Amino acid sequence: MEKFTGKVWVLGDDIDTDIIIPTEYLALKTIDDMKQYAFSPLRPELAGQIQKGDIIVAGKNFGCGSSREHAALVPLYLGVKAVIVKSFARIHCANLANAGILPLVFKDESVYGKIDQMDELEITNLREAIQKGGAITVKDVTKGFTFETEAVLTQRQRDIVLDGGLLNYTREHQA
Repeated sequence: MEKFTGKVWVLGDDIDTDIIIPTEYLALKTIDDMKQYAFSPLRPELAGQIQKGDIIVAGKNFGCGSSREHAALVPLYLGVKAVIVKSFARIHCANLANAGILPLVFKDESVYGKIDQMDELEITNLREAIQKGGAITVKDVTKGFTFETEAVLTQRQRDIVLDGGLLNYTREHQA
């Protein structure tokens, strides 16, 4: 995970877990079955458009609502690699890290307004930046500017993300 590039899907403020995966689809047998309904209350076509490596960019309070893990697993199964927001609901941020999705927060919230749907973002030197816990620079390749983000994670959460999620981390760190 040294570098990755993905296209952007821009969402707004207060994207709650019922928007990420509506309650009525939690009864389906597998995450694979559920993923087609991701974000359906907001944009029914979105789940079919997200591709492996894509990045969600959103406003304030992303992942508010219930603490269901499905709201992190469904984006993982869609291929989302990172979520960059103005702010996270705390439990959802932890769930994203556990799923192996990189949760990032804008250091300057005004950058959110400069990023458009389908912009291509590139994140480099990722492993080193996550290990150090400092700023992570993101480049908007489409528009040619860079901006700073931060992974607001504990050291353990950083290790989990670097290992690709909690299951991989647990396998690697068994006593």
